[in-house]
Amino acid sequence: CPVLLAPVNSSVAMPPPADIVKVAIEWPGAYPKLMEIDQKKPLSSIIKEVCDGWSLANHDQFALQHADSSNFYITEKNRNEIKNGAILRLTTSPAQNAQQLHERIQSSSMDAKLEALKDLANYSRDVTFAQEFINLDGISLLTQMVESGTERYQKLQKIMKPCFGDMLSFTLTAFVELMDHGIVSWDTFSVAFIKKIASYVNKFASDISILQRSLAILESMVLNSHDLYQKVAQEITIGQLIPHLQGTDQEIQTYTIAVINALFLKAPDDKRQEMANILAQKQLRSIILTHVIRAQRAINNEMAHQLYVLQVLTFNLLEDRMMTKMDPQDQAQRDIIFELRRIAFDAESEPNNSSGSIEKRKSMYTRDYKKLGFINHVNPAMDFTQTPPGMLALDNMLYFAKHHQDAYIRIVLENSSREDKHECPFGRSSIELTKMLCEILKVGELPSETCNDFHPMFFTHDRSFEEFFCICIQLLNKTWKEMRATSEDFNKARKRVMQVVKEQIMRALTTKPSSLDQFKSKLQNLSYTEILKIRQSERMNQEDFQSRPILELKEKIQPEILELIKQQRLNRLVEGTCFRKLNSRRRQDKFWYCRLSPNHKVLHYGDLEESPQGEVPHDSLQDKLPVADIKAVVTGKDCPHMKEKGALKQNKEVLELAFSILYDSSGQLNFIAPDKHEYCVWTDGLNALLGKDMLSDLTRNDLDTLLSMEIKLRLLDLENIQIPDAPPPIPKEPSNYDFVYDCN
Repeated sequence: CPVLLAPVNSSVAMPPPADIVKVAIEWPGAYPKLMEIDQKKPLSSIIKEVCDGWSLANHDQFALQHADSSNFYITEKNRNEIKNGAILRLTTSPAQNAQQLHERIQSSSMDAKLEALKDLANYSRDVTFAQEFINLDGISLLTQMVESGTERYQKLQKIMKPCFGDMLSFTLTAFVELMDHGIVSWDTFSVAFIKKIASYVNKFASDISILQRSLAILESMVLNSHDLYQKVAQEITIGQLIPHLQGTDQEIQTYTIAVINALFLKAPDDKRQEMANILAQKQLRSIILTHVIRAQRAINNEMAHQLYVLQVLTFNLLEDRMMTKMDPQDQAQRDIIFELRRIAFDAESEPNNSSGSIEKRKSMYTRDYKKLGFINHVNPAMDFTQTPPGMLALDNMLYFAKHHQDAYIRIVLENSSREDKHECPFGRSSIELTKMLCEILKVGELPSETCNDFHPMFFTHDRSFEEFFCICIQLLNKTWKEMRATSEDFNKARKRVMQVVKEQIMRALTTKPSSLDQFKSKLQNLSYTEILKIRQSERMNQEDFQSRPILELKEKIQPEILELIKQQRLNRLVEGTCFRKLNSRRRQDKFWYCRLSPNHKVLHYGDLEESPQGEVPHDSLQDKLPVADIKAVVTGKDCPHMKEKGALKQNKEVLELAFSILYDSSGQLNFIAPDKHEYCVWTDGLNALLGKDMLSDLTRNDLDTLLSMEIKLRLLDLENIQIPDAPPPIPKEPSNYDFVYDCN
């Protein structure tokens, strides 16, 4: 390995100018050159200087690239990324390289063709090369090779099947890499190409690489083009995709669910319910439950995200009913309410045509509707004209009455036989509960790009939302009784009970129960009494000790706690953190590491090939930024890399994790934190270094927790002693001061 830094002649080493970067440059068959690159010079003049050093003519046909695994070309746009001590390579220019590969992949020699496609798949990751290859109409060449590949090489396929599989794999890889740069529109592809890609989902199911890339192409087509969605939907069926979920390769399963989600997401409104019915017929839910969720392996983040998206899209099918008002004149809808009354109050005693006048029948119906807990006893249909929850509430009530008939009748009769002031009106409660469940599950909202919060229990039943409602309506009735709520002022009672019920549901959901029965069991352990205990315990940590003496003690202790938090933040910065580099590709990770020196004077940072296992030493991080040079720390929309990346502006999650260090006149160090916790740690630590306040949510929480603990420790001796709200009164003056000792 060559020595990268030239010897210093003077006895005192002077720091190099900011625009000078010391690098080593390789050329095949020659010793690497040590060179200082002046970033103010045009890149073309630097390349000419390098070529002259090796006596190479036609310097315009050469370029510099990183000599690491990326092999990315250096351009005027990205030259600032060159680091001191970097190893570069002199190579053919992107245009010439693209031209050569364009010719090589059309070679009649199968070996040469295979090697060229392998190189193309590697080089296509670089946007500079990709632009040149696309300018040569390279995408069309690849699509033609895919469309005609099977027919042209049928004989070869029988004789040299592995060779053909590798050629197709590299071709599809290159295609995916080129399209990921967003240079070419997805709308330009033919039906023949789509048919061929769709056929690979079945034909090459045993070839993991071909299957994976084919699924990735189908997903991108559906997500990026409305016209292609319709063509793909005609070529690929759920039945063709389901077998890939029954395998053992989690990556293939992830891509398969991603395609299903894409078809689901882009389906027109009139086709979405139809697709949901197809999914139900193909037993997709039970297959995912068996082969993915309950498989004997951990679910990775990307799979969790796709399961979350599928969960959201499934619940979003309820949006139409949630936003549909009941038509009081629609007899079919009114019949649902009649059915609720009939199930609850015994159909045999119902007067049909044989006995009772119309007035008596109406009077009986009005009485029954009151027992059912509707607001409008004469015309209950009016209760379902508010959206949300609209007709969805009535659907839930009917499902509960039919599928859990005993529980339904018990709740209705139990409340209709209570004193009026203690009844839990089933109708009004069901409407309010349905609305609350829609808010909890965010029915109607588009899935987040980064969330992976799926609930396994919703994959255990074909009617999971309705079953969820049935469990929760029984919980509501139970909690109402435990709280002894009254319907004299239903709005106040409803609000109190609903707050408790929501808390019970949310606490049970956070445990991620694996089934609806387990969810029900969790709720049984979260009775109203238990909720009160939890609240009391939390208040002890957060809200108690609000008397004036305690507040004064808090004020005295707070500076010590803030200093402790500051030291913790700085210690974390000294340990360092691995950050992901900004990348439009969802499944390709690049990393860099940043950490603070132990004396808190310098930030050390540098690129990494992979996420490190443990701390990264200072000497392996070649770049430095003195803390004294930092001018400001900005976050969110104010970050330079958020302004530059238009697509990221729409990604709220990424925006909330972005922060930048500004230094010198235009220098910047841009970060995307791995999670909210690291974001708070770094923004707090950097602000502390600059002598500014730490304002993150994490600091507030830590301050509250540590203050509470410290106060409890200091008050241990005062246990069971009531602390007064006001200080004791000052005693009266004594009648004389004879007890005072006169020092004179």
